[in-house]
Amino acid sequence: MENILASARSGDWLTPERLRGYRWLLLVVAAAAIGAMLAMSHGRMGPGQNQLGTDFSQVWVAGQEALRGHPEEPFDIRRHVAEQRAEFGPESAVYGWHYPPYFLAPAALLAHLPYLQALLLWQIATLALYLWLMTAIARRYGLDTLDIALSALAFPAVLVNLGHGQNGFLTAALLGGGFLLLDKRQVAAGALFALLAYKPQFALVIPLALIIERRWRALASAAATFAAITLLSVLLFGVESWTAFFDNLEFTRKVVVEQGVAGFPKIQSAFAGVRLMGGDVASAYAVQAVVTVSVVAALVWLWRSGVDYRLKCAATLDSTMLTTPYCLDYDMMALAPALALLVAHGRDKGFAPFEKTILAIAFITPLVARPLGMALSIPFGAAACIVLFASIILRASRDREALASLAPAAS
Repeated sequence: MENILASARSGDWLTPERLRGYRWLLLVVAAAAIGAMLAMSHGRMGPGQNQLGTDFSQVWVAGQEALRGHPEEPFDIRRHVAEQRAEFGPESAVYGWHYPPYFLAPAALLAHLPYLQALLLWQIATLALYLWLMTAIARRYGLDTLDIALSALAFPAVLVNLGHGQNGFLTAALLGGGFLLLDKRQVAAGALFALLAYKPQFALVIPLALIIERRWRALASAAATFAAITLLSVLLFGVESWTAFFDNLEFTRKVVVEQGVAGFPKIQSAFAGVRLMGGDVASAYAVQAVVTVSVVAALVWLWRSGVDYRLKCAATLDSTMLTTPYCLDYDMMALAPALALLVAHGRDKGFAPFEKTILAIAFITPLVARPLGMALSIPFGAAACIVLFASIILRASRDREALASLAPAAS
């Protein structure tokens, strides 16, 4: 046992050879899973009664509804389900639309294409944005670009996104890209952050970081971009789409979040973790509130400290999962740029005790979080995000103390 703890503390078990081996194993598993899914598919339908791209099917149908002049229809669950069944068959899987009207714009653009072409374009385009971000981080901080690109592809959340046709690649690119550009291109960074309005549950911590950092141009750019896309959504889809969205919020809260219609093993928040373990709604909200307040307080301290920018960004990226009751395993794509930033920081400054092991656990989490939740009712995803966040704060505290101890000597 002592040897195991010593190895976990030092991270020596994670040799370069093992890292490469694990990465190629994950890539082979992902390729095999995608190949098997395609082999069992027929036309637009995947295995069973699921559409290829599962969740994306309802995005494409929502785009069709918007093109037909009914942008309010996706927010009516009965009508939206009926449209999905009419398109893919009476026994096909159905999904709910919970996005603000902003996301109707890409949905409508994609709906101009046949379903499979639209799915392929969506996957390739958003995956390319994600890979651009990860290689840009590598170039900025002196990491091997090919190594980071392959690791980014091997990250298990990539397979989850590809299987669901989800938008985690886009979310990661907007979040990570915003922080990557914040130092030198504040206007562009603010615009990227504003585009996250299509998933507003991840927006709580972004303005906080910008205000503490006094990034006023980024804030102004974000506000202007937000106003522009809101006006554009009204012009394109009418006020009725927003009315329908707000009318649908109670259904989203009660059925999707509190009752966990998608399955609590799939949702990776502290709230869902409590529900997964049998807790009631009130207890789940109480735990989520404690986690959210604690994380926000820690972020205020972190952004006010003088520690490395990479630690600040990584903690904030992780916190997007911790400060909302509704985040799913494909949303863990936001961890990819956070892990890259922490690896870059560790290479430059040295890794703290247990840091390599914690990074490895966070990396593999999207692969095991849902299975462990289903089999054992363990909220592994939320726990892993909390541990990663705590490790960043502890590292930042140590670095701050080290900087403070050097200050008198320097003077």
